[in-house]
Parts: sequence; structure tokens; C-alpha cells
Amino acid sequence: MADARTDARDAAPDSPTRVRTAVNEPIDLTGRTALVTGAASGIGASVAKALADAGAKVHAVDRDEQGLAALADSAALSTITADLADLDGLADLPTEVDILVNNAGIQHVSPIEDFPLERFDLILDLMLVSPFRLIRQSLPHMYDRGWGRVVNISSVHGLRASAFKSAYVTAKHGLEGLSKVVALEGGPRGVTSTCINPAYVRTPLVEKQIADQARTHGIPESEVVEKVMLAPVAVKRLVEPDEVAALTLFLCGPASGSVNGTSFSMDGGWTAH
Repeated sequence: MADARTDARDAAPDSPTRVRTAVNEPIDLTGRTALVTGAASGIGASVAKALADAGAKVHAVDRDEQGLAALADSAALSTITADLADLDGLADLPTEVDILVNNAGIQHVSPIEDFPLERFDLILDLMLVSPFRLIRQSLPHMYDRGWGRVVNISSVHGLRASAFKSAYVTAKHGLEGLSKVVALEGGPRGVTSTCINPAYVRTPLVEKQIADQARTHGIPESEVVEKVMLAPVAVKRLVEPDEVAALTLFLCGPASGSVNGTSFSMDGGWTAH
């Protein structure tokens, strides 16, 4: 008799077979292939490690070659150096993936009237157009397998706006909509799509924002975390990358088969207002 994990994997999307999930078993992704973008540091690195530790074959993608080398020293995975804003180059990335984690992102803090046009375009290409193209070229394999997971690392800014972040907020709101469309199209074929929406995470991306936020808000850098980043949240601390990785792992596991088209706030209560 097949075990619970095999039942969950082999049942066809339209099968009347009841899928049984063993609640206390660790998530086993043996035989699955994952592609994680923005994997050289922060959330992406934690997610790539978590998926590899669960048995998945992981392609870690980033333009930071040095960061990828450090990641490869700490986890059993393969690395690919690529600029995800190079839209034409995305076609060279692996397409036979069962799990796609869209995580790569950058930030720019500026009033709209001063926002550099080329920076706005870059952020949308990297954080919205690139995920669309990666999803588009990965879905045929997922459909053929009858199983797939698209996990989009969105942000609280995919659900709430903040001043001075027009490009980032626009990209994340667009990613939310894209994720829902993928969920509707993919669900009947065994592919789910979800978003994770953290508040400020302890990553290099957040650290680089401190000087910009201090300048924009006219306060010392030492006050940015407390007065800007943690002001909207009830849990007065930064989110840790491993927390996001743990939720990503759940969304790729057997208990998440019906979790589709939704967004998971990991924002310390920001959206409770």
C-alpha cells in the first residue's frame, strides 16, 4: 500500500481518490526540482537551503556570483549566475522545475516627481515581468507532471502602499494579481500559486534602505528601524529570513494542496489596522 506522500503525488487532479496527509511527517521534496531567484542572500538563500534540506534539487539564481558561491558552500544545490532583469536571458534558465520561487527584488526610495524613470522600469522588469516570464516557461513542465508550486515572495507592500516606493508597491501589487491568475489557471491541473507577504525582513535589501529612509524622512539612520520600519507593526522586530523559508516549505509540502490563490501576511500585524 502506498504511503501518504505517494498518494498525494500520484493522485490525478480530477481523481476522486482522497488525498491523505500525515501531519507529523517532515516535508520530503525528494524527486522535485526547484528554482529560486534572488538566492544569493537574505530570503532567497534561506528558501534555497530549506528546499535543498528537504530533498529537492535546487537551482539557485542570482547575479551575485560571490554570494552564490558562499551559498553553495553551505547547501547541496546548484548555482546559476544571471541577471533576472535581462528578460531575454531568462529563456536560458532551467524550465523543468516543479517549484518556482520568485524572490528577486530591489528597492528605491524617492518621491514620485523625482523617481528616475529608468529605475522604475528596472524594478518592474525585475519584480513583475521576470516572474511572469519564468512562470510562463515553467508551467508546461508542471502541467505535464500534474503537480507544481509557484511561490511568489511578495511583501506587505503588495497589500498596503507606502509613500516614496511607487515602483516597488506597483510591482508587488501586480505580482499579487499575477499570482491569482496562475492559481485559477493552474489549480485544475495540480499547480498552485501563492504569495508570502512579509513586513521588513532582516536582509541586505532592508539594510540598504536605512540611509534612503533617513534622508527621505529627515531623521537619523539610528531611528529608521524604530520610527519607520517598525512603526506600523504590533510585533516590534524585523522578520527573520528563516521564518519566510519555513512558510515557503509548507506551501511546497503535502498539506498545501488546497492552498491556492491566496496571500500569507507575515507582517507583525501591519495589515490588521
